[in-house]
Amino acid sequence: VTIVDPTVLGSVQNLHLCEGYMGPDGRSHPGFYCPRLTDPAGHRYCCRPGPRTLKSCCSQAALEALTGVNLSSLAGPGLLRNPLALPFVGLYGLLILLLMAIDLVHFYRTRSCRLLPLGSRLPPGARRQVTAAQLRERGNAHFQAGDHAAALAAYTEALSLCDAGPERAVLHRNRAACYLKLEDYTKAEADASKAIEADGRDVKALFRRSQALQRLGRLDQAVTDLQRCLSLEPKNKAFQEALRALGSSMHEKMKTMSCTDSKVEQMFQILLDLKENDVDKKQKAAQNLIVLAREEAGAEKIFQSDGVRLLTQLLDTAKADLMLAALRTLVGLCSGHRSRTTAILAELGAPRLSAVLGVEHEQVSLAACNLLHVMFDSLKEGLQKDFRGKEDAVDLKLLIKHLLELLALEGASAHGRDNALNLLIKVVPRKSPKETNNSMSLWVIDQGLKKILEVGSTVSGSPGSLPVTENSRMSASVLLSKLYDDLKCDAERENFHQLCKDYVRGQDLVGKLRAIQTVSCLLQGPSDAGNRVLELEGIMDSVLSLCASVREAHQLVAVEALIHAADKAKRASFITANGVSLLKEIYKHSERDSIRIRALVGLCKLGSAGGTDFSMKQFAEGSTLKLAKQCRKWLCNEAMDVGTRRWAVEGLAYLTFDADVKEEFVEDKAALQAMFQLARSEDRSVLYAVASTLVNCTNSYDHEEPDPQMLELAKYAKQHIPEQHPKDKPDFVKRRVRKLLTAGVVSALACMVKSENPALTNSCRELISRVFLALVEEAEDRGGVVAQGGGKALIPLSLEGTEVGQTKAAQALAKITITSNPEMAFPGERIYEVVRPLVSLLHLQRTGLENFEGLMALTNLAGISERLRQKILKEKAVPMIEGYMFEEHELIRLAATECMCNMAMSREVQELFLAEGSDRLKLMVLYSGEEDEKLRRAASGTLAMLTALHPPICKRIPQVTVHWLEILQALLLSTSAELQHRGAVVVMNMVAAGRDVAEQLMASEVLEILSVLAKDKEKPRVAQAAKESLAQAVAYGLIQPNPEHA
Repeated sequence: VTIVDPTVLGSVQNLHLCEGYMGPDGRSHPGFYCPRLTDPAGHRYCCRPGPRTLKSCCSQAALEALTGVNLSSLAGPGLLRNPLALPFVGLYGLLILLLMAIDLVHFYRTRSCRLLPLGSRLPPGARRQVTAAQLRERGNAHFQAGDHAAALAAYTEALSLCDAGPERAVLHRNRAACYLKLEDYTKAEADASKAIEADGRDVKALFRRSQALQRLGRLDQAVTDLQRCLSLEPKNKAFQEALRALGSSMHEKMKTMSCTDSKVEQMFQILLDLKENDVDKKQKAAQNLIVLAREEAGAEKIFQSDGVRLLTQLLDTAKADLMLAALRTLVGLCSGHRSRTTAILAELGAPRLSAVLGVEHEQVSLAACNLLHVMFDSLKEGLQKDFRGKEDAVDLKLLIKHLLELLALEGASAHGRDNALNLLIKVVPRKSPKETNNSMSLWVIDQGLKKILEVGSTVSGSPGSLPVTENSRMSASVLLSKLYDDLKCDAERENFHQLCKDYVRGQDLVGKLRAIQTVSCLLQGPSDAGNRVLELEGIMDSVLSLCASVREAHQLVAVEALIHAADKAKRASFITANGVSLLKEIYKHSERDSIRIRALVGLCKLGSAGGTDFSMKQFAEGSTLKLAKQCRKWLCNEAMDVGTRRWAVEGLAYLTFDADVKEEFVEDKAALQAMFQLARSEDRSVLYAVASTLVNCTNSYDHEEPDPQMLELAKYAKQHIPEQHPKDKPDFVKRRVRKLLTAGVVSALACMVKSENPALTNSCRELISRVFLALVEEAEDRGGVVAQGGGKALIPLSLEGTEVGQTKAAQALAKITITSNPEMAFPGERIYEVVRPLVSLLHLQRTGLENFEGLMALTNLAGISERLRQKILKEKAVPMIEGYMFEEHELIRLAATECMCNMAMSREVQELFLAEGSDRLKLMVLYSGEEDEKLRRAASGTLAMLTALHPPICKRIPQVTVHWLEILQALLLSTSAELQHRGAVVVMNMVAAGRDVAEQLMASEVLEILSVLAKDKEKPRVAQAAKESLAQAVAYGLIQPNPEHA
């Protein structure tokens, strides 16, 4: 039978194509091209043996036999395919794929499509309703289990899939219940309202909205909803009881409100009644008013009852007790409330507040300072939120303008001037360099720099000088330093320098003394500006000439300026050549101790120019010891005023670079106690000197061991090589630290940290942190440091100050946490404040020792409570802990693994080990097989914890590595009882988790090992775990029971 007439075979090309045709059964068959993928390569021709057969591909010989034609005699085939069409076909295919992908993504996003189990069939319209219903059931299960957050998520997802009105109403009602449990009453009220919109007779939604409204304080609306519930279900006792309780609450509130109104009026009447002579009655009324203002409802009631006008009348009485009551009440009204603050500021006026700040009464001035600080905070909050921003900025500048005017006001008190400076320090400079706007600092520099310098240049006791305290110049220096640090570019700094120079040049000959005092103030603050002013023509000569003056005030100012000017090495050499002899003359021949002690400090400072370098001595052998002895003598002389004795500590701060001086000083108990007493005094300008002295005594300054090769090179080049004093070796330092601890240094440091004075600068904080770190270096000393308040003092030091200071304080906290019981060292809520400083030690820029101690301390905290673990999680410490588990240093790697072991008790951490694409579990399994026994113990302990608390991990272990069985067997066969116990617990948990895992374990050598361990009477815990594993395997039917075990 032939399929093709030989007369129509024009070419070989047509013989490769089998065209579409009707088969013998009447079905249509598509065409195809030979050979097909399933055909041999030689079957390149289309054949059909007969009309009742199907077309197929055949060889050339088969076709020639069917047709009787010699195919080689036919013309050759033309081009079968045009290659130019292939690229276009490919592009067309890619376009089709792209469109399909876009359509699929759009479908998933708009329809929230879910993949159904294989083989399931749902009608197209029913698919979304069933999914929403399933989610609602899941949410109900979560809610009944007490997992309200998960229930809320399920209901919310169901809402996104549901279009039906009644179903959405139910979901909104259920979400309202979740929000009530989660104490988000605003959202609870909103969801309940949506449910009521769909069905006004939904009593559950009405009741839930009434509960939310009651919590929001809208009792009248809550009553309306409850009354509606009762009208729908009159016999419902729950509704009846709720309405009765709500009615009582409303009655009590109305009674309280009316009572509060009458009490406010009565308190003001008592305070404003000039004929009232009962002091106790007035004090009680004032105290009640202050307490009432601290609560939002009470503050609002006072404000609405014309309270600001009445409080203004109290201020105008000029009586200290009434003014204090008014100011403290106003603090309550302004705290955290911008609109009330704006109204109160408009009523009182900035001039009145500034005048109250400048009164002579110290307590009243301090209360006014506190009120202004609260006002600044409230107005700044509105400015940051850009809400009424321009008006708030105007109010802020108005207040600052009056504060600046107060600085130069002759009638203002010294305490008021100090409070104004302290307030400017707190509110003007930026809190963080991240804030880009420093316009307030620029405005203060332009408007008030000369007024600040006016305070800093004041010479106490001189005719026409402003009233100042011992702290005034230091406060002015700190403010100038903060303003200078807040500048962002060279042009702004150059303007600052120019204003300072103009002020100093503007002083006439009579004011030369004030010009020198200005230099001292700047050198104590922004030293760059002070150095620029000091370089002005004639300034240094004036300083030296005034040192030789016969007038005490002139000598005091000049010697102090000389001391501050000797900071720079180039200037110190100039003063050494020109001023040392002069200072010696003043020290030897002056009759006034106040001058002699300052001259002595100048000599001390110049004598310590070599720092701790034993080979660089400015003075003759023994001179520094004589100077130190005289400083200690003046320090212990209680007959001298505090301001003069402070200079003795300044001298010791320089002289204690010498180890001989340190040794003598710590032996002088009277001198130590006198210094600690000064640290607790009101003169806070001594803080930096005390801290510097203690840093020198404890050798807690930074010092690096020189490279031996560099030393050899220096010797070869005949360069100077620093030498360490023999008494600065570790043994001597330890003895000095012990003596300081015995003398009570910790309580003195804790008292210094409590100070809110500007003298406690960030640099001073850093020095105190260094001392604390040296004090806790030895483990046996840490308990005493904590007992004297050191732990409490370290927390603020670790959160505020320079980066180095915070790190040192955090490291000291870590050392305490490692060796002490954290719950006793940091009782109450204080233990949660320790977490953030400890986490900061894990940052990459910290040293390996700091990383190690931070991890060890966090390990101890993580083992205490779930709340602490949650705090550690909140501080985002887990990723850093994981990173250190890959550290090359074995101790850091071990500490990180131990920390993760304790963190694994938290549910969130357990879930991380099951996360897709994570190697956390694999790492723990592999570490359990390491050679380092301590690392194995930590890793296997983590596995034991994870498998016990989170059973799904048991099924994941066989999937993470092919070596899991070998590692478990090695743990079970270990010579260490602890490792054996951990391995046995892991196996026991894995066997209990499921039959599949148990079958793999029982099919290995683990079965034989467990059988042996179950008989080991010397290790009862291991034997018990092995027996439980075998018993579970018997229960699965994997092994037969052993009579011996029975």
